[in-house]
Amino acid sequence: MARLAKSGYATGFRLMVLLGVVANLALAIPAVFVPNAVIALLGGAPVAETVWPAFAGWLLILLSVFYLPAALDPGRYRIIAVLTVLSRFAGVVFFTLLYPQFLLLTLFDLFFGVTQGALLLALGRR
Repeated sequence: MARLAKSGYATGFRLMVLLGVVANLALAIPAVFVPNAVIALLGGAPVAETVWPAFAGWLLILLSVFYLPAALDPGRYRIIAVLTVLSRFAGVVFFTLLYPQFLLLTLFDLFFGVTQGALLLALGRR
């Protein structure tokens, strides 16, 4: 029975990480090509030089790729799974402290951080 529960938590964690990757890409890919449109959608003011928000989108794409081993096998890639969760909370801190006007991004990372973290904690219990 414990094995079945552990398997369910692992499946849930995998799905939440993959859903987070898809959500990241849905935000990041447009940010690379039309950064001011994404900034406006999130409630920010357009910028004159778009290279930095576009590059931030590119970095989010790369970060999402690094989440994939945790999604494939959170037991084997435990440290990556933990870092996946911690990076969500780092996003929460970043946006809360430095850019509170982007509440949607804070809530985005908070949702994935809490759900992934809870599933990973449940998975780690014996």
